[in-house]
Amino acid sequence: MTDQLTDGRAAPEGGAAEAPEPAAPAPAAGRPEAGAASAPATDTAPATVSGTGPEPAAVPVTEAAPAGTGAEAVVVPAAAPRGRRVLRAVARWTAAAVVCGGVGAGTALGITSLDRHQVPGLATESDGRWAYPALSLPALPADRPRPFTGANDAEIHWADTRRLLLPEPAGATSDARLTGGFVPTERYLALYGKDFRGEMRQALADSALRHVAARGWTMPDGTRTSVHVLRFTSVAHAQQFEDEVIRGGYSTDGVKTLPDGVELVLPEAFPDDIEVPDVRISAYREQQPYGPEQTRFAYVQAGDSIALVTLARKDGVATVPFQQTVTLQAQLLG
Repeated sequence: MTDQLTDGRAAPEGGAAEAPEPAAPAPAAGRPEAGAASAPATDTAPATVSGTGPEPAAVPVTEAAPAGTGAEAVVVPAAAPRGRRVLRAVARWTAAAVVCGGVGAGTALGITSLDRHQVPGLATESDGRWAYPALSLPALPADRPRPFTGANDAEIHWADTRRLLLPEPAGATSDARLTGGFVPTERYLALYGKDFRGEMRQALADSALRHVAARGWTMPDGTRTSVHVLRFTSVAHAQQFEDEVIRGGYSTDGVKTLPDGVELVLPEAFPDDIEVPDVRISAYREQQPYGPEQTRFAYVQAGDSIALVTLARKDGVATVPFQQTVTLQAQLLG
């Protein structure tokens, strides 16, 4: 309450102020004094000078001091009407609700506009896949169809073979010898043991091999990757080379001309949901105990072309990037 002191009367002119008569104590509302008769509180206006200003906006209530105490009366400001207090409370809560709602909506909008990996606590853990750039099929010469279409029964790849090579993933270090261009046949044959190279060289000559394109790279974890795409004169020559020369008529271990340094492999099955239509994938992994590094490789036969994908790494090649690399190369050829 505001402590405003007043005597409730004006002093007479030219003389000393008369002592006010003691006023009976006014009991507080709802709390009558013990032993006192119940009576309504007395409201008195504070002393004002006539004609010196407007009437007060609110009339304070004077609490009279108990008789005999000599204390002067204390003026208490009148309480605001109940309806006004309720309106002010409702206005405050409404403003608070609007502010909180706006903040919440802004936060929700900010979160929904982010990708999952950008939201703290919702980042998707990497499963080991490599970050390849977006892939697209190369342009074809005019009036030339893509393989495996109704207008291309011979299953010929009319696109530039170099454009059918898988690009390097992010973070890779390029192999200076395999930069995505055409390479000599001997560069491809160097992948195999010396005991197989003579037979393979003759088979390639008999099939009138057109050319070989290759790309290679090394990842930060030490995985060395190479992709070779061989294009033959026909789909029949491509299938014959794979069946009779590479796999030796479906030998017991799945492949006859193993990569150099590999002695025994096991066939590796791909999940059904990543199979590529019209493309045949024959994948293998080197069995333990292997030497300084493990090799995984796959042949991708698609029409008149064959791709050889190899991955090698000390302590073993991870499954996910191997399957990812082979599948993407198959999609480019399919």
